[in-house]
Amino acid sequence: MAPHTPHTLGPPRQSRDAPRVVLVHGAANSAGVWRYWRRALGALGATTVAVDLRGHGRGQPADLATTSMHDYAEDVRRVAMTQPEPPILLGWSMGGLVAMMVASEERVAACVGLAPSTPMRMRDERVPLRNGVFGPEAYGIVDRDPNNQPSMPDLDEEERRFALASLGPESLRARDERQAGIVIERLPCPLLIVTGTLDTQWPRARYADMPLRATFLEAEASHWGLVLRRDCVERTAPLVLDWVLSGR
Repeated sequence: MAPHTPHTLGPPRQSRDAPRVVLVHGAANSAGVWRYWRRALGALGATTVAVDLRGHGRGQPADLATTSMHDYAEDVRRVAMTQPEPPILLGWSMGGLVAMMVASEERVAACVGLAPSTPMRMRDERVPLRNGVFGPEAYGIVDRDPNNQPSMPDLDEEERRFALASLGPESLRARDERQAGIVIERLPCPLLIVTGTLDTQWPRARYADMPLRATFLEAEASHWGLVLRRDCVERTAPLVLDWVLSGR
């Protein structure tokens, strides 16, 4: 089955060297989570391509019970390699690790992770890889009431509604693979990691032993705030593009 064509958004008139940014969503999520990032990057002259990973959003149908992290990386690789120039890969949470997996093997301009899941130095063979599916309740989202979302403390009601609308099922096998360890020894491109000062899931300290060399940027936001808090996105998007275009 042919992969789903991702959503592309950009300003009406693009200069030839305008950056192209491929956006990769997180676990139990979909491309809809990039609403504000696409708006902010488009206003800065970038073209954005938001990928719905297989089994998510409007992505290619898949049996998530057996879907792996390498399957997700293949979805992003297909999109990245069809761009006219090497793109910037920007991923949030699980999507940040998927972006690094692709960037380790393909020619991209840069890789940016918003509180990404981290690669490991070695795989823990003791962690079993189970087939199965789980939902957003694994991340503390137990209902769809926008006023009862403790994992989204800095989002307003509209932002929470967009967050809830982006949710869906997730692969247990892919999650177990992350727990066991996705090994990435090097990246041939620059890596920027953005962490949130209000993020209790992936704070800056969790990257202390990361095997890859990276530049770090902090934003005043929670884990969800990094991707869906409008004022945070409006402040962070220019810094990300400046880092890429200035040659790091």
